[in-house]
Amino acid sequence: MSTTSTLPPLARAALLGLLSGSRSATPLAVLALNQGAEEARGAWQSWPLFRAPLGRAALVAAGAGELVGDKLPTTPSRIAAGPLFGRALAGAVVGLAISDTGRGGLRVSGAVAGALGALAGSWLFYRARKTAVDGTGLPDAVVALAEDALTVSSAFALVRSR
Repeated sequence: MSTTSTLPPLARAALLGLLSGSRSATPLAVLALNQGAEEARGAWQSWPLFRAPLGRAALVAAGAGELVGDKLPTTPSRIAAGPLFGRALAGAVVGLAISDTGRGGLRVSGAVAGALGALAGSWLFYRARKTAVDGTGLPDAVVALAEDALTVSSAFALVRSR
């Protein structure tokens, strides 16, 4: 992905935040899965949460659980206050992580970019999914699976593009 390899850390933070608006735990799970990957260099790789096998396992389990839970009829809307706050928080954490260069300076900006990206992504993906379901007549679960694929693959591309 040569186009994303030139993205500055704050742009990457905002984009991963945007993906947190789709699936809040997915970007964090992708960071956990790439903890030792050379293509995913970053100061975040030395954070205790990502270094510890238990921390990585918890993040991956949360990501997998969210992919399943999203399809359940009892799952609240991503734009309800509680889930929206959770997505903003996840976006802030992933934004802080991906913009952590180890030299300081970008951490707060990265967290803000990630949180704002998550808020925007929550609404963007909500509207896109609703429009796709209404416009195509496809079942919501089918559109949700396409959203999953887009979110997971995009998060991997962004995390591994240095």
